[in-house]
Amino acid sequence: MRLFDSHAHLDVAEFDGERDAVLQRARDAGVQDVLVPAIDAAHWPGLAALSCAQTGVHAAYGLHPMFLRGDVDADLDALPDWIDTHPTAAVGECGLDYFVEGLDGPLQERAFRRQLEVARDFDLPVIVHARRAVEAVLGHLRAVGGVRGIIHSYPGSFEQAEQLHRLGFLIGIGGPVTYERANRLRNLVARAPLDWIALETDAPDQPDAGHRGQRNEPMHLRAVLRCVAGLRDESEERIAEQTTANVRALLRLDSSGAGATTA
Repeated sequence: MRLFDSHAHLDVAEFDGERDAVLQRARDAGVQDVLVPAIDAAHWPGLAALSCAQTGVHAAYGLHPMFLRGDVDADLDALPDWIDTHPTAAVGECGLDYFVEGLDGPLQERAFRRQLEVARDFDLPVIVHARRAVEAVLGHLRAVGGVRGIIHSYPGSFEQAEQLHRLGFLIGIGGPVTYERANRLRNLVARAPLDWIALETDAPDQPDAGHRGQRNEPMHLRAVLRCVAGLRDESEERIAEQTTANVRALLRLDSSGAGATTA
């Protein structure tokens, strides 16, 4: 069984001093590949070093809407040059967050639009944060056009997921689906075609119900897999095979694990 964790922040401080061990535990659990999206420009160099040092770690570079600090325009201007000179699997994490109070909405939208344009221009997928913002995200995706990707920790409806699929997007399913009270999400996962779905952990955040309150890590993707298989009444092997194929096709990874990336 080969699993692909399509969203884990292995470059953040919570994993300092034990990334090798975390990745080994993931591999022992069948998680052979991890997509690591940056949250700000300060993390780009460390992420580049991690992805070069570790087989199966794929880097995405971008600016998270909750961490738009400092000279955002300078960071946005630097992003194309960074992608042009470093192996890159995707653009992100970027997007819109209308849940957290006090965030600058117009700034989020401007940064998101610029990053969508970079993804389109480099023909890279985009990893999208869309908290209470799925409809707004859909509007930006349609306006820019020619962009594919993953909606991380999918928070929307079945109908919105269907629209996103038509645009070339997968929906990221992680720890929240394992909570019994997540009725809408669990119903969506049971009903959606399997080729819509990517599995993720969002480590170190969003642990599954069995690890509530603990630091999350990619090896816990197995708990998400078990839950999705149970909700769909399908084998874990079938879910693992298809969701991994979905992400590899999106990232355009060849059989050796190398993607159609720059640099």
